[in-house]
Amino acid sequence: MSKNLALNAGELLEDIRKKSPLIWNFSNFVSMDIAANALLAIGASPAMAHAKEEANDFSQICKAINGALTINIGTFDPYWQECAQEAANEASQNEVPWVLDPVGAGASKFRNKNVEELMKFKPTILRGNGSEIMAVAGIAGGGKGVDSTSSSNEALDAAKSIATMNNIIVAVTGETDYVTDGKQTYSISGGHEMMTKVTATGCALTCLIGAAIAVGKDKLLSTASIIAIYGLAGEMASKTSPGPGSLRVNLLDNLRNLTSKQVLENVIIQNV
Repeated sequence: MSKNLALNAGELLEDIRKKSPLIWNFSNFVSMDIAANALLAIGASPAMAHAKEEANDFSQICKAINGALTINIGTFDPYWQECAQEAANEASQNEVPWVLDPVGAGASKFRNKNVEELMKFKPTILRGNGSEIMAVAGIAGGGKGVDSTSSSNEALDAAKSIATMNNIIVAVTGETDYVTDGKQTYSISGGHEMMTKVTATGCALTCLIGAAIAVGKDKLLSTASIIAIYGLAGEMASKTSPGPGSLRVNLLDNLRNLTSKQVLENVIIQNV
């Protein structure tokens, strides 16, 4: 079964490169550069557009050409929150798939309110670290600022609960990554610890999930597949990177040069 799932990941990689989906991103100030470059490296087309005045136009474009939206709350202010809600509403109205990244959920009342309001627009995918997912589920202990203090294993039950209650897919990332719709769950192994020393690698993954669900019909498996692809690129990059500075560059290079054969031979996705 794991080999069949890896085969799907390889096909997804080729599909993203072939279709080059438009991914409309509300990515935070810290992550805009690496997120846009990760999308370009894997073969997608990024648009970093935050103005609420553009929300209708971009949602219509995404609807017409099968794009996707990603929203990351990492550096929101009240106006940005208002713009993101407008974008989420437009995406929902136009059936554009979208991903919510609740960066730092649990760290402040303002962040919690952002997540609560955006969840009303039913994201296709919610992606966060263990502490963020537990915070969204209403469990105390929302991490250290924007860093997780809870493992993905500890957050798995919370992820399943959110998925079931909201009829969405939840991805919780950590040492082992999990993707669940509340009924079916995939675990993904891969990545490298040094990736946590490069700011916004998780935010970039959120945008790549947008590319995956833009082209993949099975949103659950497509999300698991892109997480596995990203982890493999990071793992390969770590082998030629003495530190986080070179890892950042090599991660982008590996996203560009990774082959479907390498994906098939190396990614580990399992039903749990």
